[in-house]
Amino acid sequence: MALRFDCSAGPGRAEGLREAADAVRRGELVVLPTDTVYGVGADAFSPDAVGRVLRAKGRGRQMPSPVLVGSPDALDGLVIDLSVQARELIDAFWPGGLTLVARHEPSLKWDLGETHGTVAIRMPAHPVALSLLDQTGPLAVSSANLTGRPSPQDCDAALAMLGDTVAVYLDAGPTPADVPSSIVDVTAKIPVLLREGALSAARLREVTPDLRER
Repeated sequence: MALRFDCSAGPGRAEGLREAADAVRRGELVVLPTDTVYGVGADAFSPDAVGRVLRAKGRGRQMPSPVLVGSPDALDGLVIDLSVQARELIDAFWPGGLTLVARHEPSLKWDLGETHGTVAIRMPAHPVALSLLDQTGPLAVSSANLTGRPSPQDCDAALAMLGDTVAVYLDAGPTPADVPSSIVDVTAKIPVLLREGALSAARLREVTPDLRER
């Protein structure tokens, strides 16, 4: 049976984070709040656990899981060939609603799905998510919904869809926003906006004026 913790206060948050981190180490799934929507996550370096994320959502390998990190420093060893523009975007918008698609380190022993050598990576601006990432390291995290259903802004909605496929639910109340992150591809010299979300194209162009839209 899934465990649920009220993470709006100190004692519940500490216990929930401890249980969630233990679940991640066992290869199980956790639901956590972010600054956009609730996400379902697992150890990014466990192919079996990442596969559970995709199966829980009813999602195929052709839609690989993004990765959340707790610090820009975590990119070292995960991605390669980051351009100056990519680093400027990170400096301006992390933590926050910006996902970057970058080339991942070829030697990494992970399997996020059909990524074609890339990874979608983000640092969320939510204290519970960041505290969990501090304990677990990078997590493969996708929105905590069944594929084709709305992304959940609260723990109740995530629980109703994912149920006992998840070991631990971290409930921090409604998320601040109901829009997904913006996605920018930084694998080439000129960044390309793949999805406009929490950050508008105009806002992104304040940092990277030559940003293209797909």
